Amino acid sequence: MAGIGMTIYERYCKIRDYKNLKDARVAEATGIGKSTFSDWKNGRSVPKNDKLQKIADVLDVSLEYLLTGKTESHTSVLSNKDERDIAKRLEQTLSDLENTQDALMFSGEPLDDETRELLKISLENSIRIAKINAKEKFTPKKYKKE
Repeated sequence: MAGIGMTIYERYCKIRDYKNLKDARVAEATGIGKSTFSDWKNGRSVPKNDKLQKIADVLDVSLEYLLTGKTESHTSVLSNKDERDIAKRLEQTLSDLENTQDALMFSGEPLDDETRELLKISLENSIRIAKINAKEKFTPKKYKKE
């Protein structure tokens, strides 16, 4: 049912209400004028994709989901905020490992640059998968693709 026969504005309202947000708060967070939301609500216009992307970011959904109610792939599940969170978490984890005595050692030897890079890639993928799994697990059924 999610997205079928629903306008972009109706989908926006459903997500906005679920997140306990008001148009004024979304307008403030995106830098989009309140009049744009009023025109959108009254059917006089639809925000352009760049503005819709800002709205999607504030709502923590993909632009694809805001437009269609569907998500096609795991990459579209993650918002820009999620990507920033993953990068921050990765840097913190690597920093913690480097600051721990002997943490980045293998068989008593420090890791070489190639092995360190492989470890970083592996950690990033693990954090990304954990983030995707958490989003899928904790996303309400009414927002999931059927």
